[in-house]
Amino acid sequence: MPYTEDRSSWFEGQGLWQHVPEAEWSDWVWITTREQLEKYMTLTEEEKAGCEYANKKLALAITPYFFNLIDRNDPDCPIRKQVIPRGAEMVVSAEEGLDSLGEDAHSPVPGLVHRYPDRVLFLVTDRCAAYCRYCTRSRLVSNAQDYNFHPEYEQGLRYIEAHPEIRDVLLSGGDPLLLSDKKLEHIISRLRAIKHVEFIRIGSRIPVFLPQRVTPELCEIFRKYGPIWMSIHVNHPKEATAELRAACERLSFAGVPLGNQSVLLKGVNDDADVMKALVHRLLRMRVRPYYLYQMDLITGGSHFKVDVRKGIEIIRALRGNTTGYAVPQYTIDAPGGGGKVPVNPDYVESITDDEVIFRNYEGKQYRYPLKSTAKAVEGENPMVEAPIIVY
Repeated sequence: MPYTEDRSSWFEGQGLWQHVPEAEWSDWVWITTREQLEKYMTLTEEEKAGCEYANKKLALAITPYFFNLIDRNDPDCPIRKQVIPRGAEMVVSAEEGLDSLGEDAHSPVPGLVHRYPDRVLFLVTDRCAAYCRYCTRSRLVSNAQDYNFHPEYEQGLRYIEAHPEIRDVLLSGGDPLLLSDKKLEHIISRLRAIKHVEFIRIGSRIPVFLPQRVTPELCEIFRKYGPIWMSIHVNHPKEATAELRAACERLSFAGVPLGNQSVLLKGVNDDADVMKALVHRLLRMRVRPYYLYQMDLITGGSHFKVDVRKGIEIIRALRGNTTGYAVPQYTIDAPGGGGKVPVNPDYVESITDDEVIFRNYEGKQYRYPLKSTAKAVEGENPMVEAPIIVY
């Protein structure tokens, strides 16, 4: 059945934790064990096996706020699939790897990835508010695999200072917004003091997992050193709650331009109706859909993988049927470190010296001429040279 939703409804409230005082609710805690999960829901055998294996791959951690969004009676709930481990994580395919994007090979100092000419990825922590089961950096975050990753802020900052070609710095991890305000301000202020750094970005799922972290004090830091750009990570319309909308408004009013990066996941958002509902909710929250990623080839992730042709089909279903602002760029991050490669529906049929022949979103064919042809103006002799007028 096609996905439908009540577009006027936004989930809000403390759910299972209604009895907790607001101050305590804002001082967040985590669900980190199978026993804690089983206090609130019945796990499937597949989930029980995943929980037992989690500490060998990627730790289990879910914020109570995000846990409220899970349908505890539906094993196929798209929110549930993203954060509760499953036994399928133990199955490793031949093409998968710990460092599927080849980040380590482009790391001149610990915690810094310099793959593109003018920008770097600055990994500032190995912790997240919750752990997505398809995480690209599952080798690093939570330290379940004993990868022994320790961010080196000063080494990273000195490297950026010494390389004037770097104009763009993306703070990621783990999740940068798990750092204290003081530590985050220290890093951002140091970056802002580097004259050749023009563009500071943050990649974070904290607003989605923990919107109460987006405090007025945090927003004031962004306002002070702005513009700070932020990409959040929402995969399904159920994640777009009243609390997330309010957090995005606080960020927007602090001058933070917001984009969203989704990952195409089997059984979560590999459906055109789901994706359309998601991008429409994002725009209503002041968030521009930015990327739709094909899932990276992380170990134990094959149960999430979607055929690329399905991703192209979803983009085709969006294009022309909603505003262009709502259509993300479908992208594959090339395995081994090749960088992001856009993947688009094929609208162009041919290009010659004379014209481009293409089809629109409805499949109708059109031609765009590449050569200009002289056309006589009615009542004039095209062979008579026009007078030169001097002003």
